[in-house]
Amino acid sequence: MKTMYTMYESPLGMIRMLANSDGLLRLEFEDEKKSLLFYGAKFARNDFEPFTKELNAYFAGELQEFTVPVVLEGSAFQQRVWEALQQIPYGQTCRYLDIATAIGNTRAARAVGSAVRQNPVAIIIPCHRVIGSSGRLIGYGGGLWRKEALLEIEKKNRQIVARTVSAKAS
Repeated sequence: MKTMYTMYESPLGMIRMLANSDGLLRLEFEDEKKSLLFYGAKFARNDFEPFTKELNAYFAGELQEFTVPVVLEGSAFQQRVWEALQQIPYGQTCRYLDIATAIGNTRAARAVGSAVRQNPVAIIIPCHRVIGSSGRLIGYGGGLWRKEALLEIEKKNRQIVARTVSAKAS
């Protein structure tokens, strides 16, 4: 199956994306260590339009849930963690222990942290919404400043949506 890649200029820096005909395989910031999967992939800008359209809408505060197809390859444990990450509501955070509890293994908080770090499609699977048990921001492959910025984007836009909904209800 042919793999393709493109570069996307986000408000938080350049993002590399890798996909095949089934969906998005990787999404990572350019200054992160480059995945070996990118080697041999063909550059293709137009094939990524559905992905870039949703990313544009997300950064503009117009999209809270991604619908683009994603291909997740990982262990059964990683798959459960990544599924749990997708259940964290937009603009909210949870702790690694909360994810461990959600997947039925309260002793697996460290293993959850490892699976979160292995998330192949940052932003789309919102690993930036996971914080430390103390409530502090910890660990993010794209840098803590990006994690903080992503959470701030969501917090700001969630408040705007809430005000709009309450104004319409009045």
